[in-house]
Amino acid sequence: MGHESGHSMLADGLVLLAAGLLFVMIFRRIGLGATLGYLVAGAIVGPYALGLAGDAEEMIVVAELGIVMLLFVVGLELAPARLWEMKGSIFGLGLLQVALCGLALTALLGLAMPLSWAAALALGLPLALSSTAQVLPMLQSTGRLGSGQGQRAFSILLFQDLSIIPLITIVAALSATSDAAETMPAWQLALVTVAVIAGLVAAGRFLLRPLFRLIGNWRERELFVVAALFTVVGSAALMEAIGLSTALGAFIAGVMLADTPYRHELEADIEPFRSILLGLFFLSVGMMLDLTVIASQPVFVLLAAAALIAVKTAVITGIGAMFGMAWRSALSLGLLLSQGGEFAFVLFTQAQSGGVITAEQASLFGAVVTLSMLTTPFLMRLGDWMRGPKTDKGTREEPAADGATAIVIGFGRFGQTVAQMLRVADIGLKLIDRKVEQIDLAGEFGSKVYYGDGTRIDLLRQAGAEDAQAIIFCIDGEQVDVKLLEGVSAAFPNAKVYVRAFDRGTVVALREAPVAGVVRELLDSAVRMGREALSGLGFAQDELERIEQSFRARDQQRLDQQIDAGDLRAAKESYFDALSEFKGTGGRGDDMMDDLPAARI
Repeated sequence: MGHESGHSMLADGLVLLAAGLLFVMIFRRIGLGATLGYLVAGAIVGPYALGLAGDAEEMIVVAELGIVMLLFVVGLELAPARLWEMKGSIFGLGLLQVALCGLALTALLGLAMPLSWAAALALGLPLALSSTAQVLPMLQSTGRLGSGQGQRAFSILLFQDLSIIPLITIVAALSATSDAAETMPAWQLALVTVAVIAGLVAAGRFLLRPLFRLIGNWRERELFVVAALFTVVGSAALMEAIGLSTALGAFIAGVMLADTPYRHELEADIEPFRSILLGLFFLSVGMMLDLTVIASQPVFVLLAAAALIAVKTAVITGIGAMFGMAWRSALSLGLLLSQGGEFAFVLFTQAQSGGVITAEQASLFGAVVTLSMLTTPFLMRLGDWMRGPKTDKGTREEPAADGATAIVIGFGRFGQTVAQMLRVADIGLKLIDRKVEQIDLAGEFGSKVYYGDGTRIDLLRQAGAEDAQAIIFCIDGEQVDVKLLEGVSAAFPNAKVYVRAFDRGTVVALREAPVAGVVRELLDSAVRMGREALSGLGFAQDELERIEQSFRARDQQRLDQQIDAGDLRAAKESYFDALSEFKGTGGRGDDMMDDLPAARI
């Protein structure tokens, strides 16, 4: 029997992979995206259609694995610093969208259907969520993620990802009123949830950080994956042991790892598994759709999907107008986010297992979400048309691997100069920038610049960083930190990494980064201006050479001391020692002042 079971598992896996491959290729070809391809593939080969891949109950385990890994990846991307930067849009637009859409849909369901308030809430709140897995790739492929509307859509989707955990808790609390969850009252469940989350956060700070630091010292990349999976499974198992959602544990595990220096390396290692796990999740969801129930009420499914799109479009358009968006842009945003989302299936499944909704209701509203997702590409095009004509998208396509020797991230004034020098040397280049206006302007001068966030490991891999010999960060501000550079170095060990530094403080901050070179952006230009000024004051060329060499030697010595101490004030006195070298030499250096502040460049 064991051989038969193994054969059945292999056969089911072969059928699912073949169906997923076929339908994803078809749906991508017609512009509808991979998500719908997986859903349709699962529905067709599932037990309610052709019956080629077992029954839905057997696939629940696979679906839970997909859910756990999906939430882990979401948590891994939500570093606290990133959330803080976008807090206004996330907790303004995002909170209003989830709350108002959820309440509006709950009220509509409660009035239109014979549902209890708990069932209406368990259906209405999940329907307020949109499809992150569908919308973000569409925005990236069209070069709109960096636009104002794209950033607003991303903020809303990010809050929706954050709201999954409270929604899971709400559905669990609703389930506590049923026979399935009488063992723990809702208030006690909430207290236990808070206590376990606090315990996991403490474990992450005092146990996980030392563990990953130890693994980092050993330089065994495989152990990072093992340790990450151990963290995910351990957190999920702890949640399951006390009767809570395994998805909640996985999310917390991701957040715990998001704030470690090894996040980028973990993302690079897990990325190959991410697509297949999401695919298995959507295949499983498709298999659990009871097509016979849907076929018995096709009019209801169509009307409910239309109502879902109309309500969410109206509410999101109104919220966008409240935040100062033009009505066309607000309407376009509403159409873009009007579909149901993949996490609705998660919450429907939990509500069904808790006895809040029936299996028939879960299948019906799962079909409603699926149908609404099917309309997204068409509604996105409608929104684009309503917003008016745009500039050519050809200059904002994402990068692809083509054997480039060097990748330059950032095509501003600094990056342009670097790129031009490399072109003189006939070096194969790949240029990446996230500013649409900069990309369009570069295109007018004949430079091909690709759209994307060059601080993302997956985008660098897509651009061919594994084959590149140099990765050069020329972007502004503090976008490049030690954590990112450690991740880039681990993911692409054959490439030398160079970084543009804003000032010597940035150099000190990057003192432990695995880079081939850090260049202070103003140092050479300031030195050249100093030489020009001294030349105009009558200094001879040999004296200028001596002054520059002495300055550079002293400056580097001072910088080395600051790097060793990790503090800009560590070598403050040596700045004035450098000035005193020229005093009493009979040259014009006698007139230099002693009370200048320490230079920052």
